[in-house]
Amino acid sequence: KLLVEMGKKTELQPACRDYTLNLHKRLQGIQFKKRAPRAIRNIRRFATKEMHTQEVRIDPQLNRMVWATGIRNIPRKIRVRVTRKRNEDEDSKEKFFSLVQYVEVDSFEELQTQKA
Repeated sequence: KLLVEMGKKTELQPACRDYTLNLHKRLQGIQFKKRAPRAIRNIRRFATKEMHTQEVRIDPQLNRMVWATGIRNIPRKIRVRVTRKRNEDEDSKEKFFSLVQYVEVDSFEELQTQKA
């Protein structure tokens, strides 16, 4: 796929960025029994939007972190690393996929989006 930025076409390249997601804001007013599944869905949607890939893979450690305190008590904020990688499968339609991993932090203060 090609991205159009300011009239120029640019091709996707592998990339890696760290983001802080405010899950509390995204899950305001959601039923208790649907919170953890909706959080995973929101993480997928965010990665798709940021990395422009249709295929998103969630790391098992991130999944465990979201579900650690049950279906209804998810963390308010979470730090994730979203990586766009080339797809090695020859059968796949997409050239790239996004891998979302959990990043452990002590505090969420003064954190910025980091490009690695």
